[in-house]
Amino acid sequence: MKKHEYRIATRWTGNPGTGTSDYRTYRRDHTVSVEAKPDLLLSSDPAFRGDPTRHNPEELLVASLSSCHMLWFLHLCAVAGVVVVDYTDEATGSLREEKDGSGRFEEVILRPRVVVTHPDMVKRAQTTHAKAHKMCFIANSCNFPIYHDPVCVVQGEE
Repeated sequence: MKKHEYRIATRWTGNPGTGTSDYRTYRRDHTVSVEAKPDLLLSSDPAFRGDPTRHNPEELLVASLSSCHMLWFLHLCAVAGVVVVDYTDEATGSLREEKDGSGRFEEVILRPRVVVTHPDMVKRAQTTHAKAHKMCFIANSCNFPIYHDPVCVVQGEE
């Protein structure tokens, strides 16, 4: 078994000069840094007093699931001889907020749209999503359902 570590640095950048002395005045802005990569400018969701021009952790969780699934899917297709020439995903995540302000994701739905080069690849591409889901590191770390609603078409027949 291999072990991998991921290091990030998170820095709150939303201090208006008075810190958190008032719940309504401090900004939720923060920066996530990874060595040798561009910084990520984040905030909380606008529903939670965040900056709507910045990404929020909930969006990044859905993006991580979508990205991890896609990377595994492409890998498995390449190994199986399924030639994918285009891949898009319109993923959504549903978060339930409780009365006390806590919450949790109830589900994420991935909607990958895959374009392959030959009609005989469509069925293999469709069935590869289940294996990609099984292999996805992020999906394996979640305690809520992740659904897939894939579409596969042949190049030129889109």
